[in-house]
Amino acid sequence: MKYQNKPIYFLLFVIIFSYSFISTSVIAQEVEDEREFDYARGGEKGPQRWGELKKEWAACNNGEMQSPIDLSDQRVRIIPKLGKVTRSYRTSNATLKNRGHDISLQWDTGKAGSIKINGTEYFLQQCHWHSPSEHTINGRRYDMEMHMVHISTDEKVKNKIAVVGVLYKLGRPDSLLSKLMRHIAAMADTEEEKHLGMTDPTKIKLRSKKYYRYMGSLTVPPCTEGVIWTISKKIRTVSREQVKQLRVSVHDYAEENSRPVQPLNRRGIHLIDGLNTQDRN
Repeated sequence: MKYQNKPIYFLLFVIIFSYSFISTSVIAQEVEDEREFDYARGGEKGPQRWGELKKEWAACNNGEMQSPIDLSDQRVRIIPKLGKVTRSYRTSNATLKNRGHDISLQWDTGKAGSIKINGTEYFLQQCHWHSPSEHTINGRRYDMEMHMVHISTDEKVKNKIAVVGVLYKLGRPDSLLSKLMRHIAAMADTEEEKHLGMTDPTKIKLRSKKYYRYMGSLTVPPCTEGVIWTISKKIRTVSREQVKQLRVSVHDYAEENSRPVQPLNRRGIHLIDGLNTQDRN
């Protein structure tokens, strides 16, 4: 009798191993070693040369669906029936990390909740900040941009990565960054990590009546394409001091860590309805 459960245990092992493998492979898509590239315009490892540094980064120069882009009103197609993004986040353990090229707030994958797009669930992995913004709206570049990176573990899904973006202009302090500032300041110019304990992703203000949607790529090497971008049309605010601290804390070459705008190449930009929230805190 005691051996009858072995097939069940083996099946559970396979499922857990497969989940870990898929998650790791997707997470590894975004380069963590900042020494391999930088943001120096015209430099040997700058954005214009990323595609030449490694053969697996070729998409950075040759890709047809690269990010960021300019979100021009002239190219936006309004699709009211495309549906809302369903957000379902929950408080989970998080770690603040100085990756050199940015500051990243990372949750235990799969434990901080998810968003659902077109019936596919994408689990929150991490968020990070760029200054100035990477995306522009009608040619205007804003003071900061935050990316919330989500991954799908569904083997049948082609597009494994979904990023929610928020743009910021100078004004009142951002509430989440206000809670993180002393930690970010303490890890300036280091590669330190700070375990924050239970952290609530819903503290990131996402409520907006409209969102831009387009298909693009990661904005750092290897510039993987097939990323579903959902960008809030509502511009949030961040204080000058918060932007300054983010710039001071990363390594010198990344004080302005935004990739230049990429060609649209006849891609569609859609304007969709806002989010449904089903948060479980």
